[in-house]
Amino acid sequence: MHTTLAIDCGGGGIKASVLDESGTMRAQPLRVPTPYPLHPDLFVKTLVELSHQLPAADRVTVGMPGMIRHGVVVATPHYITKAGPRTRIDPELARAWANFDVRSALGAAFDRPTLVLNDAEVHGAGVVAGTGLELVLTLGTGLGCALFDGGRLAPHLEFSQAPVRWGMSYDTYIGEHERRRLGDSFWSRRVARVVEGLRPVFLWDRLYIGGGNSRRIIPEQLLRMGDDVVIVPNTAGIVGGVRAWSLRVH
Repeated sequence: MHTTLAIDCGGGGIKASVLDESGTMRAQPLRVPTPYPLHPDLFVKTLVELSHQLPAADRVTVGMPGMIRHGVVVATPHYITKAGPRTRIDPELARAWANFDVRSALGAAFDRPTLVLNDAEVHGAGVVAGTGLELVLTLGTGLGCALFDGGRLAPHLEFSQAPVRWGMSYDTYIGEHERRRLGDSFWSRRVARVVEGLRPVFLWDRLYIGGGNSRRIIPEQLLRMGDDVVIVPNTAGIVGGVRAWSLRVH
């Protein structure tokens, strides 16, 4: 039986646990704040130190924000900033993260087979049914997205960085900062508008909404979204670490 160390890396915190092949956690999940400024070397060190507090595992799955292609960072929105989300970009960090082979670096540090994907993709691996077109959106510091067709993972689209209105990206429009500013009720209306705006773009069979803020959507707005929209637990970001190894990729 393979055991998997699953690490869910966000803009505000990093969570980890060890799971068996059925996806059952063999240890209580641990969480540490995401340290800033976050150089890739500190990122690797933080994940390894976190793993030392958990049982040993046979392999490692890491989900992190941004555009990750074949384990290499093309772009990451939060980790290149001076002090975390919505702070200024540090040019040196931007250069350090660009084209950083995070899978190789973590594989060498853990000395175990390592898989690195976008965090929404790992989240989706934990919830998709594997039939039809399934879209996964995660609501947290910003907006995460993953698309599956018949259980097959599509190439990642970082549309969270696209402009939506008033010069804001999707990331900022329905991210944590705006939720705190608006309150859950008004923020939930925004989420509902985003869902309806994306519906004709994807024409999904099922939309899953996860992430730490999904539980903050008020019932009235959730009802407006329709029966093809499902709220899923945030633990999927860790549980998906097992199924992510069997994902078929376009």
